[in-house]
Amino acid sequence: MLALLQRKPFDQITVRDICAEAKVHYATFFRHHETKEALLSAIAKDEIAHLNRLTLSIRDAESYEAGFQALCGYVADHRALWAILLNGGAGGAMREEWLRVSMVVAKEEQPINAWLPTELGTICAASLIAETLAWWVGQPEDAYSVSEIAKILYRLLSTSIMAPD
Repeated sequence: MLALLQRKPFDQITVRDICAEAKVHYATFFRHHETKEALLSAIAKDEIAHLNRLTLSIRDAESYEAGFQALCGYVADHRALWAILLNGGAGGAMREEWLRVSMVVAKEEQPINAWLPTELGTICAASLIAETLAWWVGQPEDAYSVSEIAKILYRLLSTSIMAPD
């Protein structure tokens, strides 16, 4: 599916296209996924779960900025994939899954600020991160470094969502 998403929009891809690209029988596809949307959702879930584990483990050990550095490093290492997931036909599903996972994580953490409702802060943070990354992977590859984007994310969040009263 990811190879197909590089060539055409998600809504123009059929299950038969996916099967032909993967060289699997049509029935085999349906043993694993009910629809092409279910396959896309599984890809989104796997990638976002990986990003969250990576970012949270670094951030807990070091700082928010280090977490953003790890997140941006992973996205840079898998830039083609993330460009497709965020800016291709999968963009809506990715953002939806990112927000869902962020809401789960937010329930386990202490609120950063008393003035900002946790749910709203989570929505804003998840959206800001996803949109910044989508913008970044849409730029020429050498336009911004991992460190520059990590710093931008840190500053955007620390001056808005993480800022004190």
